[in-house]
Amino acid sequence: MLSSSSAILSLLILLLSASCIASDSIQDSFYRCLTLNSQLSFPLSNVFYTPNNASFTPFLQSSAQNLRCLVPSVPKPELIFTPMLESHVQAAVICSKEVGVQLRVRSGGHDYEGISYISEVETPFVVVDMSKLRSIMVNIEDNSAWAQTGATIGEVYYRIAEKSKVHGFPAGLCTSLGVGGHITGGAYGAMMRKYGLGADNVIDARMVDATGKILDRTSMGEDLFWAIRGGGGASFGIILSWKIKLVPVPETVTVFTVTKTLEEGGTKILYKWQQVADKLDEDLFIRVIIQPASTGKKADQRTISTSYNAMFLGKTDRLLNIMNKNFPELGLQRKDCSEMSWLKSVLYIAGYPSTVPPEVLLQGKSTFKNYFKAKSDFVREPIPEDGLEGLWKRLLEEESPLVIWNPYGGMMGNISESEIPFPHRKGVIYKIQYLTLWNDADSDTAAKHVDWIRKLYNYMAAYVSLFPREAYVNYRDLDLGMNKKGNTSFIQASAWGNKYYKNNFNRLVRVKTKVDPDNFFWHEQSIPTLPSMTKRRGRKG
Repeated sequence: MLSSSSAILSLLILLLSASCIASDSIQDSFYRCLTLNSQLSFPLSNVFYTPNNASFTPFLQSSAQNLRCLVPSVPKPELIFTPMLESHVQAAVICSKEVGVQLRVRSGGHDYEGISYISEVETPFVVVDMSKLRSIMVNIEDNSAWAQTGATIGEVYYRIAEKSKVHGFPAGLCTSLGVGGHITGGAYGAMMRKYGLGADNVIDARMVDATGKILDRTSMGEDLFWAIRGGGGASFGIILSWKIKLVPVPETVTVFTVTKTLEEGGTKILYKWQQVADKLDEDLFIRVIIQPASTGKKADQRTISTSYNAMFLGKTDRLLNIMNKNFPELGLQRKDCSEMSWLKSVLYIAGYPSTVPPEVLLQGKSTFKNYFKAKSDFVREPIPEDGLEGLWKRLLEEESPLVIWNPYGGMMGNISESEIPFPHRKGVIYKIQYLTLWNDADSDTAAKHVDWIRKLYNYMAAYVSLFPREAYVNYRDLDLGMNKKGNTSFIQASAWGNKYYKNNFNRLVRVKTKVDPDNFFWHEQSIPTLPSMTKRRGRKG
């Protein structure tokens, strides 16, 4: 008979051994399950990455934008699986349930908090990376296209323009966005004032649900089809592909960028922009990119630069007439304007030099990789000049901040808040995106910059929407609240749910409860199920 101390030691050894076996068996079990449940005509090792593979870390990092999500202290996946066929995605869902691990889904890797490829909790998880499912089929006669979820929005734009110079699609400004996740959050871009969001222009979809079945619009029903177009990614299933509606674009569009500093009257010009941004001709999109800039006098002297970055669905003459009538304060001149094709304007707005050929859109990789933290707001009343001056003061205190204002109005104000889950419509003048960027993995450095943006966010509370203070789900912000490990309650999630979805949140919860009652598709800000709230009340007695 073992002594008490020997028994305890034996138990510890047994538990440690079991832990090691469990860790190994997740990979082995998943591998065996995939082999049995998917139609693989090639070695599984070609699409299966584990931490033991030399290619694991480079592949994990390949499409990740936010380096803050890749530091060593952040939990990493047990494995990454890259499906080649739709049936592989079905198998991944079935095997995640069978093995008992969380599943994360990544298309473009642009999730601001990285929850498509990391976890804020220690629970073992696997990543299904959709980047190899990227085919695009354009049907000009039908004014539509099917795009698989791993394709980037830049690839979609290129393939449309390849078939027609007078067709386009109203989605993102950043061309390396993965189509799958981009549209699940709304997908805004330079044509949103003319045609609405990318999600407003979806005709059909194919997805894998929590049971491993493939559904299209007919088989999923209109409630679920409503939910996936703007209800946030990875709450209801895995999007396989979207059928999108193409929109007409002129053969020639016009772009410009005009920059004004504070010394050039930047505050007053921006105040006037707020009066007109949502009321201008719907063919005109003028966003404002705001950041500190050197004054050129001394290295340590900085001012605020406001760059008016625009795309107009028409030629220069008509644009100048609109600007002279509605926004003469900017002083736009013919020499500031460049006429080009719609596809070239995509490159321009994305920040590519004019010498870069459109084929760069087929590379599908993000050139933006930084440590950063972001937040968002929606503005319904112009911020007064003294409020802007307070913003300038705070921006000048930070090393590398960036603020972008995107105008609303036009079609965005004509679509009902409940048409799809994206609710930020009538009455919104513009949306604000705040970022702070840094180049150091040190945790103290990160804490300093995150503290700064939180203080800026607190300052801006007096000038933005309230009750709720709205936020954009594709600029995901875990400061707004997180689900507890393995559980999601309606009350807990409403803290962030009402900000992202307003009154649409309750309907999203009902859809989620119906289509995924066991809450298989769970993450830190996934839509909750009502049963989880019921169970929690039951435990309390």
